[in-house]
Amino acid sequence: MTEPAQLDLFSPEQRRERVVDWQVPAPVAKVAMGLSGIDAMLGIRDGRLPPPPFAKLIGFIMAVVEPGRIVMELTPREDLENTIGLLHGATAAALLDTAMGCAISTRLEPGQGSVTLDLKITFLRPLSVRSGLISAEGKIIKLGRQTSYTEGFVRDGKGALAVHATATFSMIGNNFTGN
Repeated sequence: MTEPAQLDLFSPEQRRERVVDWQVPAPVAKVAMGLSGIDAMLGIRDGRLPPPPFAKLIGFIMAVVEPGRIVMELTPREDLENTIGLLHGATAAALLDTAMGCAISTRLEPGQGSVTLDLKITFLRPLSVRSGLISAEGKIIKLGRQTSYTEGFVRDGKGALAVHATATFSMIGNNFTGN
């Protein structure tokens, strides 16, 4: 076996940097909790409300907002890859958890919310920077007073299904303080 050419993996030419800025989330959450869920989601989509810091960190945007349905989009980047050159599975999990939770939000009154109880993900094909624009769709299966159920799909830039998920969310009411 021949040795590959020596490459300094820590050289300045191999270094990348990404700067992320965001708005302080507490004031945004206070405003959003005074809106219906769909108005809050439309506010984020349309730029009237800042997106959550995590969305800025990963780099996804809210592209479609409909009652019971949300689509998030992500242009894949190498900083989301693992050591074998594929997008880390947590990227798809974050997209799906967000899209499915936001889908529930589109049907909620001011002051209501939901939190993830479980998330089941099935990876069907790998994603990478070559996948093109990635979309994550979240849809409500059943909206309940205490528990709600959702389904999600991640598709690559050609529309091929890459990841499927289901999730259960616990519903939280007007008295939720986040503490």
